[in-house]
Amino acid sequence: MTTKEIKALISLLDDPEIAPQIQSEIQNLGETIIPYLEESWEETLDPQQQQRLEDLIHQLQFEGLQQRLRVWRDSGAQDLLEGMWLLNSYQYPDADLQALNRAIEQLRFEAWTLLRSEMHPADQVQVLNHVIFRNHKFSANTQHFHSPANSMLQRVIETKRGNPLSLCVIYLLVAQRLDLPVFGVNLPNLFVLTYQLADQPLSFYINCYNRGVVLSRADIEHYVGQLGITSQDAFYEPCSHLDIVRRAMRNLQVSFEKLQELGKAEEVGQLLTILMENKPEPEEDEQ
Repeated sequence: MTTKEIKALISLLDDPEIAPQIQSEIQNLGETIIPYLEESWEETLDPQQQQRLEDLIHQLQFEGLQQRLRVWRDSGAQDLLEGMWLLNSYQYPDADLQALNRAIEQLRFEAWTLLRSEMHPADQVQVLNHVIFRNHKFSANTQHFHSPANSMLQRVIETKRGNPLSLCVIYLLVAQRLDLPVFGVNLPNLFVLTYQLADQPLSFYINCYNRGVVLSRADIEHYVGQLGITSQDAFYEPCSHLDIVRRAMRNLQVSFEKLQELGKAEEVGQLLTILMENKPEPEEDEQ
């Protein structure tokens, strides 16, 4: 369709008798029509028309996000940054993946200048702790623990505040770019990292919500024991990037539920369904 034809189509949304049919036709055009809808929103002074346009834009963005999420899942869900960016784009459709990449790359470069090949793993972790928690002052958002912003990587990088999972994701992305054997671990109610050398007994855990404090397996066992639940191998072993993004989505869904934003919670649930692949959802508030 030409620009003139698109604008003429959008103008027909003013007619309540044919508006549903016009909305359907607009949705079939996909996200490419969004700039025209935004331009129309700026030109109209009718609040009802503005609301119709806002709803259409959101629906088109949401459908596009669902499709991109399926592509990410079907391609193997290997790129953790992309997966977290896709989640981020639910709230911030204009979020820039390359801007997030540059922020992580800056952290990686600063840590790289301090690392030495002969360093003990514990010292390598201290370097990352120094860069992320001391130099850049990332920390736990204890005052607004259930804020949706804690699950949005863009906002966490901007505010330097996050929940256990989002802080771990930043740490993990930096560590992986430095070729350090650091992985995510799905603990109940708390997400941590593990440093595991292949075919070697050395391993320990990193609690990013407590500024990268190092934990032993005994510490994790004690934590699980305090929760009064049955211990599982998954509490001690690395999880996949797909597992991490699933958990981030569950956290975001819970955040919206606590804010009584049930429409958003339902939509995030739809996104989560795309990634679940018949895997049952846990009921606990994860973080």
